Amino acid sequence: MTNLAKIVSRSTIVAAPAQMIFDLLADPRRHGEIDGSGSIQSAQLDAPERLSLNATFGMKMKIGVPYKITNTVVEFEEGKTIAWRHFGGHIWRYNLEPTDGGTKVTEQFDWNRSKTPLLLKLRKSPQENAKFMEKTLENLVKKFA
Repeated sequence: MTNLAKIVSRSTIVAAPAQMIFDLLADPRRHGEIDGSGSIQSAQLDAPERLSLNATFGMKMKIGVPYKITNTVVEFEEGKTIAWRHFGGHIWRYNLEPTDGGTKVTEQFDWNRSKTPLLLKLRKSPQENAKFMEKTLENLVKKFA
């Protein structure tokens, strides 16, 4: 059962069709263009050009020190939903919903299946990720302005 208290969610309206936004999200090489955390350095060279369900992709990251992380796409509905998870178990999800004037984009940090929930709490990851998601959504709005 999903605990809604363990899903951090932020939304905004982006003045672009859902498919255009989805195309950006489905290309791991473009994630750094909107990353609000500042941690994404680049996609690894073997990352697929376009994500699909069960696709894996590696990212070069930096939070204090550089590291690499591999993600697996765990939810994929063309033009509507894309989500990925890494070894830590938590999920990053984007839901897209057409609205008047564009698309409602909801980004979620879902830590229901995290393997280290206590560590996430101690590091205040849910609160920090909420701030990063707000910045990511601002970047997305600017990208399509």
